[in-house]
Amino acid sequence: MSEPVRVLVVDDSALMRKLIPQILATDSSIQVVGTAMDGNFGLKKIEELRPQVITLDLEMPGMGGLDMLKEITRRHRLPVIVVSSHSTEGASVTLKALSMGAFDFVAKPSDVSARMPEIAHELISKIKAAAQSRGIRVSTPSQSAARPVEKAAPNTKQRPTRVVAIGVSTGGPQALQYLLPQLPKDFAGTILVVQHMPEGFTEMFSRRLDEICSIKVKEAQSGDLLLAGRALVCPGSRHLKVKRMPLGDVVVLSDEPRVNGHRPSVDVLFRSVAEEFGKDSLGVLMTGMGEDGAQGLGQLKAAGAMTIAQNEESCVVYGMPKAAIERGYAIRVVGLEALANTLQAQCMPERKNTDPADGRAAGAGKS
Repeated sequence: MSEPVRVLVVDDSALMRKLIPQILATDSSIQVVGTAMDGNFGLKKIEELRPQVITLDLEMPGMGGLDMLKEITRRHRLPVIVVSSHSTEGASVTLKALSMGAFDFVAKPSDVSARMPEIAHELISKIKAAAQSRGIRVSTPSQSAARPVEKAAPNTKQRPTRVVAIGVSTGGPQALQYLLPQLPKDFAGTILVVQHMPEGFTEMFSRRLDEICSIKVKEAQSGDLLLAGRALVCPGSRHLKVKRMPLGDVVVLSDEPRVNGHRPSVDVLFRSVAEEFGKDSLGVLMTGMGEDGAQGLGQLKAAGAMTIAQNEESCVVYGMPKAAIERGYAIRVVGLEALANTLQAQCMPERKNTDPADGRAAGAGKS
């Protein structure tokens, strides 16, 4: 039997330092080797205890979580899972931590003592994934380097050449902050994103993306038009579907039950896009844990769409793309660094000429 994953819990709350180890003790493949009440103690415990994964509260007296994260990234390169508050301020600092290299986060429930067990499965799964990750760091634009970007107003008259549906989970915030700013303001496709993220975090994440992108990025609302040069991010705790309408194609949000344990679910988006847009769509499955989106990518492929999976080398976690690739659902496998150029090439207006032999866009499937 393999050795258990060694975890250090860093949190200024005595309650959380008690609850998190209790939760993790339910899984024999995880061992909490110690706890610390602030960043200074945490860094000392890393030297002493040699953990493989760290859970980190960001709002602590003394050395706070972001300062500790900076030191961990610089000196130890250990995966860090942020345990975040659900507040607006908590969402803001959590997104900053992700951009600084945190592996992932879990959001504390509002009633911590009574409802903490609800996040047990999520926390345990993320710790195991973090222990197996290869420490990939995606360079994203820093806030200081982010300069004001020139945007074109979305053209409400021009239908997008293609609907690009993107599914992403762990590692997604960093990957999207790398990918989307590379797309030009006259990008001819429309983009729909399902990022596994709780309610309250997606709106702030969308605003951050909008600040650094030439295309327009916003959190999706029911009735939003699918416009060329715009990306819509599914709100946490909703599903995202699409509907073709005579006056313009629109987004429809729903509160249907979780799929694959997720709401939003990538499979729900991919299935809807396949049904409504078929060969005029493009599915992209990026870094993330689990298998959400694999089946939907297969439905997109069957409908004549181009399907793309992110390659293993550039994924923080290879679960979601791997599941689709192993089932033969990805027509192309593309590294993160080449993905923006691939999307541009696939969405160019001239690619809309279809090949009568197979009904797909001309050139589909060619590397």
